Amino acid sequence: MTDLDARIRKAIVHFWTSRQRQAKNQGRKDGKKDQGNRSAVTGGAQLDGFINLVHELLIESGLSRHQVFTAKKSTVLPGWFRPTKEWDIVAVADGNIIATLEFKSQIGSFGNNFNNRTEEALGNATDLLAAYREGAFKPSARPWLGYFMLLEDVPRATTPVGVIEPHYKVFPEFRNSSYADRYSILCRKFVRERLYDAACVMLSEQKGGLQGKYREPYPELVFKNFAVSLMGHASAYAKLHGS
Repeated sequence: MTDLDARIRKAIVHFWTSRQRQAKNQGRKDGKKDQGNRSAVTGGAQLDGFINLVHELLIESGLSRHQVFTAKKSTVLPGWFRPTKEWDIVAVADGNIIATLEFKSQIGSFGNNFNNRTEEALGNATDLLAAYREGAFKPSARPWLGYFMLLEDVPRATTPVGVIEPHYKVFPEFRNSSYADRYSILCRKFVRERLYDAACVMLSEQKGGLQGKYREPYPELVFKNFAVSLMGHASAYAKLHGS
């Protein structure tokens, strides 16, 4: 993991410059702009800097390039509750699934999208693990699952928000929590419930992000821990099987 911080900063710059470029270019052909942030959101590829970084970390762990997949259609895996799901990174060696990862970002619209992101991430892990349980990946051992979230570092994300309790009380950890806090709670519970093997929550705001600035306020969910867990798993496979 040589120069990890510099590599993360490069991925942060890629994220924000991609958003700027996509927002600027959207609508040039038809003269129309998507509403709000949607012009950047619909462009895709903003998280490619992080996807490429993790791809390289897997290679540095001992896997070969033909065993780590990031291109669309090459990252499709079977599910149990649905036919297939396209992941962001899938590592498969000699018929053995090693790891699968999902990368997400949240820029604005925190109230509308937090529950959607929660349900999506829960469903993805539950579906994949059920498919594993039912033998979809035989003879593979249980794959390593990772979840990455990059949040916009703005007051709307970091200011505590209230909860509605018409019948029953929410769990105390959600009281006076911000949306960033709620993502950290979600990701810690993912790991403790063994739905995901590691998760990362990172915050960055646009002006500083264009210079590569970011912060990691949740010690359990820093990128270094995320990377160490993934690389340890991949390295163990590579050493055992001589990848």
